Amino acid sequence: MSHWIVAACALACLFGCVSSTPPAPYDGPGVRYEGGDGPGQGRHIVLVAGDEEYRSEEALPALAKILSVHHGFTCTVLFALDEANETIDPDARGNIPGLSVVDEADMLVLFTRFRRLPDEDMAHIVDYIEAGKPVLGIRTATHAFAYEQDSTSPYAHWTWNDSGWSGGFGRQVLGETWINHHGRHGSESTRGVIPRRVSRHPILRGVEDIWGPTDVYGIKQLPDDALVLVRGAVLDSMEPDGTIVDDPRNDPMMPIIWLRSRELDGGVTQRVIGSTIGASVDLASAGLRRTLVNACYWAQGMEDDIADRSVVDLVGDYAPTMFGFGASVKGVRPQDHELPVDDS
Repeated sequence: MSHWIVAACALACLFGCVSSTPPAPYDGPGVRYEGGDGPGQGRHIVLVAGDEEYRSEEALPALAKILSVHHGFTCTVLFALDEANETIDPDARGNIPGLSVVDEADMLVLFTRFRRLPDEDMAHIVDYIEAGKPVLGIRTATHAFAYEQDSTSPYAHWTWNDSGWSGGFGRQVLGETWINHHGRHGSESTRGVIPRRVSRHPILRGVEDIWGPTDVYGIKQLPDDALVLVRGAVLDSMEPDGTIVDDPRNDPMMPIIWLRSRELDGGVTQRVIGSTIGASVDLASAGLRRTLVNACYWAQGMEDDIADRSVVDLVGDYAPTMFGFGASVKGVRPQDHELPVDDS
């Protein structure tokens, strides 16, 4: 792992480690962080991890701990699990137990890739989205679901490359599906650039710097109702002090974080945020963490509660694993992500 990740995480643990009361008993298959004092008290965010490459199984518990400990939200994180031993297995594309908890969520954070879930599980996500409730989709959520071409599932049109419901969930809900790697994957990183005209948006309050080692994703066309908050400049290295490449790929730069106020039938307006940056190693960036935390406030209509500089210190130890297929840490159980008990 590069020296910048080690340094960032060491500083975060030195200044940002926070003790918390233990979670209330939770007998579900994921992990729950009970909320407390803070603007989010009484609200429940469900975060669903399930991708093979970008370590959503590490990123989402880290984000959930921040939202719970520093902001008062109750957060439940669900994982793709090995059916035999119930350890976290990002390659288990059809098994994310506990999705019924989405029914009670005030907000959904989705970080999945090419999932093909049983209909009875997928129904909880579909019903939530179709009700117009707020959603944040991170990185591979643009291609969150993948169904076989001959699938008879009632949710097959949610697949990332559906032709009838063009682009499936990614394009129809978030605003875009999978297009390509715009930056060179694994050798070019991403610098976030905030357009001046949106710099005062509540989601960007207190955000000073965004950088991540993942590359910029290609975006073909966002819907007319999308507002781009951050654009991604391609850097010529995997270090934050890299130079923006002198290349037509940066003209224009690709959107990497945007929002939608999505109009649904019945006069419902759904608040949606899409972010193509957000791998576990990307969360070493305090600016990105602050943007995602603020986005969770805005999505729930809580923009007036966003602080001038939201607290986004990492909670507990955080040593993110570099992205890559087959690189996930083996033998980890959801309960291994629980907060330590404060015996003081």
